[in-house]
Amino acid sequence: MITRLLSAALVAGFLASVVATGLQLALTSPLILQAETYEGEGAHAALAPTTDAPFAALIVPAHAPSQHAHGGGGQDHGHAHGKADEWQPAPGLQRMAFTGLATLVGGVGYALLLAAVMLALRREPTPQSGLVVGVAGFLAVALAPAIGLPPELPGMGAAPLVLRQSWWLMTVIATGLGLYLIAVRRVPLTILGGLVLIVAPHLAGAPQSVDTVASQVPPAAAAQFAARSLAIGFVFWAVIGLTYGWAWRLFGREAGARAHA
Repeated sequence: MITRLLSAALVAGFLASVVATGLQLALTSPLILQAETYEGEGAHAALAPTTDAPFAALIVPAHAPSQHAHGGGGQDHGHAHGKADEWQPAPGLQRMAFTGLATLVGGVGYALLLAAVMLALRREPTPQSGLVVGVAGFLAVALAPAIGLPPELPGMGAAPLVLRQSWWLMTVIATGLGLYLIAVRRVPLTILGGLVLIVAPHLAGAPQSVDTVASQVPPAAAAQFAARSLAIGFVFWAVIGLTYGWAWRLFGREAGARAHA
C-alpha cells in the first residue's frame, strides 16, 4: 500500500507541476519581470528560484523586503543590499529550470500531504474524492492565507518573512481544522467551531509591512498577479487531486493484474 501511495503521489505531483509551471511561465513570469524594473538600478533583478512557483507565492511572498530594505527614506543604498552577493539563478533558461524544479518539489510534497489526509479520513482515492480534497487543500493552503497575505510582486512592501510565515502556518492549520469540523463532523457545534477557527486568524490580522517607501509597482499589475497566482494555485491543487485519484486506481489495477498473472 505504501508503494502504491508513494507512486500515485509522485505521478500527481509531477503532472501538477508540469501544468503549473507552464501556466506560471505564461501568466505570472511576465508580470514578475515587469515588476523587477521598478526595484531600482537592477539591484534586485534576480529572484529566488522559488519566486515563480505557485506554492511559494501562495504560501508567502517569496521576495523578502526585509532582506533589501531601503532604510528610513529609501535613499541609503550603502547597506540596503546585504544579500546582493548571494548566488541567484541567471535569467532565462536557468531561472526557468529552477522554477520548474521548485514547483516539482512542492507538487510532490503537497501530493503526499493530500494522500496522508485521504488516508487519515479513510476515503478511497478516486478522481472525484481527490478533487474534493484538492479543493479543500487550495482553500486552506492558498486562498485563506491570501486574504491576509496576497501573492506579491517584487518591489512591494511586506512584513518580515518570519512573521508572514508564522501567520501563514497558523492560518493553514486553523483553516484545515475548520474545514474538517464543518465538512466531516457535520454537527451544529463542530460547524460553529469550524467557522470560528477559519475566521480567527483574520480577526487577529496578518502582519503588515513596515516599509514606509511607497511601491512603484502599478496597482493593476499587483492585482493581476495576485489573481493569476490564485488561479494557478487552484489548477495546481485540482490537478493534484484528480491525478492522485486516477493514479491510485491505475496502480491498483496493475497490482491486481500481477497478482492474478
